[in-house]
Formats: sequence, C-alpha cells, structure tokens
Amino acid sequence: MANNPQRSTSRAFTLIELLAVVGIVSVLVSMLLPALRGARESARAAVCSSNLRQMGLAWTMYAGDFKDRAMPLAYWESQDLINGQQLFWWGTYGSRSTPPDVSAGFLTRYLDTPLAARSVLECPSQPWGTYSPQGPKQASGEGWFTSTYGYNGYYLSPAKTPGWGASIGFRSWMRLSDLDSPTTLNVFADTLLAYEKPVSTALLDPPFLFSRNAGWESNPYPTIAARHGTAKADAAALKADGHVRLRNAQFMVSPTFSRDFSLLESAIAEYIPDWSQWR
Repeated sequence: MANNPQRSTSRAFTLIELLAVVGIVSVLVSMLLPALRGARESARAAVCSSNLRQMGLAWTMYAGDFKDRAMPLAYWESQDLINGQQLFWWGTYGSRSTPPDVSAGFLTRYLDTPLAARSVLECPSQPWGTYSPQGPKQASGEGWFTSTYGYNGYYLSPAKTPGWGASIGFRSWMRLSDLDSPTTLNVFADTLLAYEKPVSTALLDPPFLFSRNAGWESNPYPTIAARHGTAKADAAALKADGHVRLRNAQFMVSPTFSRDFSLLESAIAEYIPDWSQWR
C-alpha cells in the first residue's frame, strides 16, 4: 500500500496576527514620516540656496559691467519704459496677451534660466500653483510666471523701486564697494505677500518703511516668506558677500512697530544696515 503524503505542519496567519503586523508597520511608518518630510524639506532648502547663489553671482557680474553699481529693481516710470513696458530684474512685466520677456531682464546675460516653474527663479518649497502670480492676468484669468524671490531694491536702488521710489528716491543708488555689512545684508530672499492666497512679488520689502515726515514706521505687508523647515519656519536669504542663510521668520519680520530702537535695529538691519542715518 502506498504511503499517504506527509501533511504540512505550516499554518496560515490568524486574523489577530495580521492585524498586529499591520499595526506595527503603521507605527513604524508614522515614526519615519517626520524624518522623511524633514529630509525632503532639507533637499528643497538646498536647491533654494543654490538658486540664490546663482542669482547672487549674476548680480555681482552685473555690477562689474556697470561701474560697480547695484542692479536696479525695476524701470517703472514713464521715462524708463522699454517698448511701453515696465522692466524688472527678471524681465518685462508682460500684459494680458504677452508673457513677460526674460531676455530683457537685468540678470539675463549673466543667468541662463527661463521664466518657468522649477527654474532657478522658483523656490521649490513654493511651487507653481500654490500662490497667485504677480502682474497682469491672461485672458483665461491665469497669471504669468515671474519669480518667488524678491530683490532688496529698497536699499540698493531706492529711486528704482516701484511703490517706494517717490518717498526714498533721495537715497543714494548703492555701489557694491560702498555696502554696509555685506555679511548680513539681504540681496535676494524668499518673498510672498501674505494675502488669503499668497501673491508672489519681486520686491523684498523691509518690515519698516521710511518717510521724511514720520521717519520709520511699521510695514503691514513685509514680503519675506518663511517657507523652509518643519520644526520652525525659515526664510532663505542671499547675503551681499555671496552666502545664503536660513533665518527664522520671527527675527526677520517684526509684527508690530516699537519705539524701542534696539528692537527696530534687530528687525531692519539685515535689509537696511544704515537705517539710523536716514533723515
């Protein structure tokens, strides 16, 4: 008589065992997710820093070709218009039917990049679609891409800074050799206007604004954007000496104006090192 096949001694997992394994895996994944998010944000911050360094090199090269003068933020008054269009550091302003032209930008000859998402001009932590772009809208209602970085024209080219030129245009247009505190001075930085849906802006506006009548007063709409970091919110800023620093938002933006000038100095010095000399 043939022997019966040997019966298998293995057994399937019970439902309780399966649920236990799923629970353990879920706990491990939940423990890993913060580390993964932190690693991803660190990578984005590294890309952002690289973008800013490239822009800073182009900014320095511009000054080298223009007798050491810092790049203007914009040509926006009627006598400065290029073919009827305002011209910003990143290109023309554009219109409802015509996109901004990067080839006309002040940095273009030194920085080979398109005006497009995922280019050098976009911070990867603020991708296209997460904000409303500045400038005119297309017929479809969608705006044109420009940049999520702002330039410190308020200090570097006062007369050529839209919105503020009339009040601060008496200040000197800066040369790189005359800059105060280049290791702390912001040239470019992450920027957005904090409306219900954030709006991009090419201006790096300080937390305090100057007028000859009132002196320094609080700016209700500073443009620095703290979008890096998981434990705290940081803004990436390119300094005039070429290095990039992540700065905590609470330091970079003072929420209220104070006549305590030690507080004023700590909040504004990285934008306008010689603020106390403005009269």
